[in-house]
Amino acid sequence: MMQNRVLHATASLAAATFIALLAFTRLAHAVEVEKVVSPEGIEAWLVEDHTVPIIAVNFSFDGGTTQDPAGKEGLTRLLAASLDEGAGDLSSEDFQGKLEELAVSIGFSAGRDRFYGSLRTLRPMLPQATELLSLAVNDPRFDVNPVERMKVQLTTQIRRNESSPSAIAGRQLANFMFSDHPYARPTLGTVDTMAALQPDDLRAQHEKILSRRDLKIGVVGAIDAATLAQMLDRVFASLPEDSELADVAELEPQTGSNLHQELEVPQTTILLALPGLKRDDPDYQAAYVMNHILGGGTFTSWMYQEVREKRGLSYGASTSLSPYRHTGLLIGSAATQSERANETVDVMLEQLQRMATTGPTAEELDAAKRFITGSYALRFDTSGKIARQLVALQNADLGIDYFDRRNSEIEAVTLEDVKRVAKKLLAEQEPTIVTVGTKES
Repeated sequence: MMQNRVLHATASLAAATFIALLAFTRLAHAVEVEKVVSPEGIEAWLVEDHTVPIIAVNFSFDGGTTQDPAGKEGLTRLLAASLDEGAGDLSSEDFQGKLEELAVSIGFSAGRDRFYGSLRTLRPMLPQATELLSLAVNDPRFDVNPVERMKVQLTTQIRRNESSPSAIAGRQLANFMFSDHPYARPTLGTVDTMAALQPDDLRAQHEKILSRRDLKIGVVGAIDAATLAQMLDRVFASLPEDSELADVAELEPQTGSNLHQELEVPQTTILLALPGLKRDDPDYQAAYVMNHILGGGTFTSWMYQEVREKRGLSYGASTSLSPYRHTGLLIGSAATQSERANETVDVMLEQLQRMATTGPTAEELDAAKRFITGSYALRFDTSGKIARQLVALQNADLGIDYFDRRNSEIEAVTLEDVKRVAKKLLAEQEPTIVTVGTKES
């Protein structure tokens, strides 16, 4: 009987999700965001839509993996993995069974600066889903056996990363550019630090990070403001008002080094990086447009054209902006045959220099802006994507009207803006270059 209920609820959620793809494509063109404040003062941003009976809730807390104590790296990642492994009177097996029976999804994750959570539920299951989320947020069990199981899973990932060229390259890049800053700490920790973590460490980290301090919440779907206000208080009102987070300093990344890690693999992985911009920088939109032209992931970008299309050096080459709270990076990446690694690096550096000295043409700028504004709707084709966007806007303090402003801000970027920010980020800069693979003879 329970199996039939599970299958029915899962099928209902799948069907509703399919319908939501259509509904939220429509919403993308007219997203109306409402600020909701609960009786206990919990604030959330809401996009109410009853087209399909799905509710998506995303939220974030101040404090991420930078809050791992020295010698306990990986603690916040383990906390994220363990919060839904039993809570209140429900053991891990019982809690997970309830989620499956109700077709409810609850998850947690940890970034460097913030700790994230999410809920997905059908509207009829909202009361039970709210209760389960409240238990996970406020009363996690951290029983020994589930915690050990999560440690095994994360340790497996740590060991896998030890032989992954991309993970090794990322680790080398962070070690050099971030030096002794908390951003340099391995977010998963090490085999030794993970093994040493105990349930009491998780309880202390839970108390440290999960508070109402700078709590950001985004909600999308079949729920009205009054119902949401009650839900907010049920889940979050019992959390402490504040927490004692460790201060994290501003950071100027180190650059100008060539680092190589020997590894017997068929291809060499390449990363190159320069200081970028934080999200609140006034030049960020101009930098975003510039990066799209340089290597932002489309088939028309300079990196893709010069590295793959013209020379066949790699299946792809790209660049991206990585804004953190206390610094920012511009990162380029590619993978190529080891004997052509130096050539690939040279071509990538040429594109950085070309952007810094000559910049794009007016036609390239217009094409980039058309793509960026035209593809923006893809970020709104599911309730979950919109909920994540609502939280991201609050985290970056971009304002509740950002959805309405965003494309006009992109359209306002001029050729002079792009050339100016390109010189600011790329001219007379020596990037950090990391290669992982077999060194050219």
